[in-house]
Amino acid sequence: MKAENGALYPVLGLACCIAFMCMSFRGLEFHSGESKISFVKRSGTNFMIDERAFYVNGWNSYWLMDQAVEEFSRPRVRKMFHTAAKMGLTVCRTWAFNDGAHNALQVSLGRFDERVFKALDYVIVEARKHGIRLLLSLVNNLEHYGGKTQYVKWAWEEGIGLSFSNDSFFFDPTIRRYFKIYLKTILARKNHLTGIEYRDDPTIFAWELMNEPQCISDASGDTLQDWIEEMAEYVKSIDKKHLLTIGLEGFYGPTSPPEKLSMNPGEWYKTIGSDFIRNSKISAIDFASVHIYPDQWLLEAALDEKFEYISKWMTSHIEDGDRELKKPVLFTEFGLSNRNKNFDHSHREAFCKSIFDTIYASARMNGAGAGAFIWQFLVPGMEEYNDDFGFIPGERPSIDRLIKEQSCRLMALQRRHDLSRRSSKGIC
Repeated sequence: MKAENGALYPVLGLACCIAFMCMSFRGLEFHSGESKISFVKRSGTNFMIDERAFYVNGWNSYWLMDQAVEEFSRPRVRKMFHTAAKMGLTVCRTWAFNDGAHNALQVSLGRFDERVFKALDYVIVEARKHGIRLLLSLVNNLEHYGGKTQYVKWAWEEGIGLSFSNDSFFFDPTIRRYFKIYLKTILARKNHLTGIEYRDDPTIFAWELMNEPQCISDASGDTLQDWIEEMAEYVKSIDKKHLLTIGLEGFYGPTSPPEKLSMNPGEWYKTIGSDFIRNSKISAIDFASVHIYPDQWLLEAALDEKFEYISKWMTSHIEDGDRELKKPVLFTEFGLSNRNKNFDHSHREAFCKSIFDTIYASARMNGAGAGAFIWQFLVPGMEEYNDDFGFIPGERPSIDRLIKEQSCRLMALQRRHDLSRRSSKGIC
């Protein structure tokens, strides 16, 4: 009996040790893991989280993945999220692509850099830690960070492209196939830090097919419409949990009624291949996107003329969401240039206020105007990433206060729909 007990002690000791380790790991997982968050869904013209309305006060920092690659610049990502969270901002729009440029995610057709993917993993994790969701854009119409131009160049260099025209990105079946490879790769990506596939991560607010798509070679809009329909259906075949938008600037195309065409800033804009209402009606598209750049569109207009035009521009698109689309409308970029003649920072403050007021007025009436995103925010030391629209939070306290006030009044609207009266995280 003594010998049996002696043999039993090591076994019991090992069992106790294992049990203790299991309890310790379970405790670690419980205490260190963030609280569960739900996916954002859509109900008619509203975004919803757990059966309550969700309104977006957002911003653009396109550079997050790029800055997360290198160890010396990675702290900028955390600082940006920390700063935004203190102002009550809820969604950041950023690039989930980099095709062939410095720190490229896709280094050639269908080939990816794991080091850069890990940087995007980090961005997603940091966003969640700070209570921020991400609107992730999947390719650029412009040449910055590669975009459709890089896809066409790669296909041409490999002898598989139909044309050297940038617009062959939309109609060349080989390029479409390679873009689908990219889509599948990113949607099914497993985050190395969390083990969660992107398509299963509610930190991602939505996917955006393309930043400002245009297909100028086909003014009828048929080519771009066909591309959007195919790619939207493909995204939804892989990821049924996340919302999807196109990334449009909001210009009305040839199928729009005359009163809508008159809202474009000029005749040329109806010929660029995009068609706001037609494109946004696609069933796989969950919400519409619009941009606001009066300085780029109305070059000779005075400041008060620009403000008057933008009010009409926003109202027109919100009405489209309410009446035609029956979907939310997000103004995913807006900015006022500091290169304007006689520019004063008070002009930018007034511009932001007019946009915030229009969004709030629609949201208060349960309308389609669901939010807006400033272009763009940076942190100190990023001068090379700035443009004439960007600024660093903290440099202009009056604008910071304006942004925080918008966050608070949108939170108040959300609480109106929330029986549990959840807190506003001490921001307001």
